[in-house]
Amino acid sequence: MLLSLLTRKEKLKFLDLVMHMVAVDGEPTEIEQRLLNIMLAEVGDSIIKEYTFTLSENLEETVNYFREASQSVKNIVYLSLLKVTMMDDFYNTTEHIFLEEMRLEFSISDFKKKQLMRLVYNERDLRERAKRVVSN
Repeated sequence: MLLSLLTRKEKLKFLDLVMHMVAVDGEPTEIEQRLLNIMLAEVGDSIIKEYTFTLSENLEETVNYFREASQSVKNIVYLSLLKVTMMDDFYNTTEHIFLEEMRLEFSISDFKKKQLMRLVYNERDLRERAKRVVSN
């Protein structure tokens, strides 16, 4: 969504964070994998070539990096994490606990969380309406 606005290092750290999130419950689902591929395309080829696609050993280091980032960077990262967890219809408790921990670490208010969630739902609704329009 807005990952292209992040710096090179922020993009790499985001990829690490999202990999940790989808790994909390095992292997990524097919939908999560598709979304990860979309996000990889959004961060750019140079980042993809640089990223190792393995979990870092120190999640706390990645969280600390974002803790020091600007609030808009934190919001973009949190929005992108939300998007991954909310795009399929499967509710995964461990991913949502992870998200809530990130929200608190990033000092994102409940109000901002609801605004960001609304964006994801609106995007999802738009995609579904578009599918209906083109199939009729």
